[in-house]
Amino acid sequence: MKKRRSILAPQGSTEPRKAPPRGRSDEAFFVQLLEIAPEGAAADAQLGGGLGLIPAVVLQALGADALSIVTPYFAAASQKELYDHYTAVAKAVDLPIILYNIPPRTGNRLLPETVRDLCRDVDNIIGAKDSSGDLENLKAYIRLTRELDKEVAILAGNDGAILTCLKEGGAGGIAGRANIWPNALASIYDRFVAGDLEGAQQAQDAIAALQTVFRFGNPNTIIKQAVALLGYPVGKCRAPFHYVPEEGIAALKQVLAEVAAKGLC
Repeated sequence: MKKRRSILAPQGSTEPRKAPPRGRSDEAFFVQLLEIAPEGAAADAQLGGGLGLIPAVVLQALGADALSIVTPYFAAASQKELYDHYTAVAKAVDLPIILYNIPPRTGNRLLPETVRDLCRDVDNIIGAKDSSGDLENLKAYIRLTRELDKEVAILAGNDGAILTCLKEGGAGGIAGRANIWPNALASIYDRFVAGDLEGAQQAQDAIAALQTVFRFGNPNTIIKQAVALLGYPVGKCRAPFHYVPEEGIAALKQVLAEVAAKGLC
């Protein structure tokens, strides 16, 4: 099994709703994040997130090592249109690209066959992150890309599916909850590759408790509030995504205490 690779995603989908400091552009803020992030964490790559060609080119120029490109949203797109879109973006940059499928948020679904074709036909499309919430879709991504003549990384975008992804032959996950519990999320992978399936399951189960708090606000909002409660001054999400009621704060504190008691922070 391969050694775990760590990435920092300062412009990933958990981040766009974070407001940059007053007077700073998104681009300037992203550059600052790239500059300071390695000082506090060991990472193999800086992953920038974007929608299309122009953000991809900008993020490459700003110093990203790889790109996570979400599908277009609002307007419905055919699979051919999605294929053509990703092909055009990939031709415009030299960076590795991770396809990002999150139809509950975008309204557009990347079918497994389209993921296979893009990974097969485009050299710098190297994998896909599936946040569909459909385990059969995630499994199909893994199954259809397994036999390609290149290494493809299929990643769980739903934190609760990371261990399932690994068991099916996927590469791991890009996890929003890693902002709160980086060690616990990393230990799912580390314990899995070490053959400690019981320990991997324990770590996977421990982070599941946060799901009960998402009813009090947007998941991005809840995650940033949790990080703040742990003592990190990360600021609020960009308005209007920054309200958590008092009962939500209390529930979040309880979850943080329960996970801390398990020693999986």
